[in-house]
This record gives sequence, structure tokens and C-alpha cells, in this order.
Amino acid sequence: MNARDEILARIRTALGTSREAGGEVARSYRTRGEMDAGDPALITLLAERLSDYRAHVWRTAAGDLATTVARALAHGYTATGDRARARIVVPAGLPGEWLSEADAEVVTDERLDTAALDDCDGVVTAAAIAIAETGTIVLDGAEGQGRRAITLVPDLHICVVHAEQVVATVPEGVAGLEPTRPLTWISGPSATSDIELDRVEGVHGPRTLEVVLVEG
Repeated sequence: MNARDEILARIRTALGTSREAGGEVARSYRTRGEMDAGDPALITLLAERLSDYRAHVWRTAAGDLATTVARALAHGYTATGDRARARIVVPAGLPGEWLSEADAEVVTDERLDTAALDDCDGVVTAAAIAIAETGTIVLDGAEGQGRRAITLVPDLHICVVHAEQVVATVPEGVAGLEPTRPLTWISGPSATSDIELDRVEGVHGPRTLEVVLVEG
């Protein structure tokens, strides 16, 4: 028995279970909410949770997506930008029409290094799934979402979430994700507090989060 086996054996003993590795796990917890994915009430709940986390939420119809992204960019860049025109990085596969009305220099990520990403004012991405009860958005690095670095280095993140991607609970969200993909879980702008409980934003990721919720 190696150290790992010994530790796990002690844990099983403490928990009063002798479940063999690979056996079934009892899942008596709540695995889904009362509403189906995309329910308007879930969209409203997600928007409320995101606002609680100090994200700015834009609700729009699909036909107005480009206009709304442009407005979200202007709003977020007002708080973060120090030059006349924003420089925005986008992942490969992001629909070009999403930024067709944005007043910005758009750069497609082709493994940009950290210095180049730091020179970008913001990033626009899609999302894999969103969880209403916790106000969490999950990215999995798929097309339109890109690698993790592009959503952590720029100071502004504009994330587009479609209504059908919004589920109620964390178990529902996990069930809809591929666990082998690089998952990034986002609950509001990056923030931390020091020992005096002074909140500081932008330490571990974007200081400003603009979420565009596409309904209908």
C-alpha cells in the first residue's frame, strides 16, 4: 500500500464506507432545478446574480447582438481604456458579425504572447454554459472561446451567453460539460480582498465583466 492508498483507506474508514474505487457514488443531492434550460425566469435569475457580483448585464435579442456588443464594449472601455480606440482580441471561430458595429481594432488570437495580450484592452468570447443559481459562466476553450490566457490577461471581458445555454444548478452545468476540456469558471469580475476587507478588482483576471445575454 502506498501513501495515497493509505490516506484514502483512512478517509473511507472515517466516513464509514468501504466503497471500492470505480464503484457507484450515491447522488442523493438535487441534480436539477424546476425550470428547463433557457427558461426566461432562469435568464432573469442569472442576470440578478451577475449584477450582485458587479458584472454589467445586457439583455438583447439575437437580431440586435452586434449593436449590444458595441454598446457593451463602449461601456466597459470607458472604465478601462486610456487610448482613443479599443484594441480587442478575439478567439478563432468567434462570429465576425458580433463585432461588426464595434469601434475597435480587432485582433484574432494566434498564440499571442503575454506582452501582446497585455497590450489588448479587452476580449470578446462566447461561453460553454451558464449556471443561474450561482451566477457562474463556464468557458471550455472551444471555438469562439479560445485559450484561458486571453480571458485572464486583458482588463475587459465581454462574454456572449445564449439563453439555451443557461441552466439552473451546478450539477446540470457539470453534466453539460466535457470534463477533459480546460474549464474556466467565472463568477463576476476578478476580485479579492486584503486583511482589511478592502476589495480589489482585476488582480487575477479582468477588472470589468460585461455579459451579453441573447434571448429569443
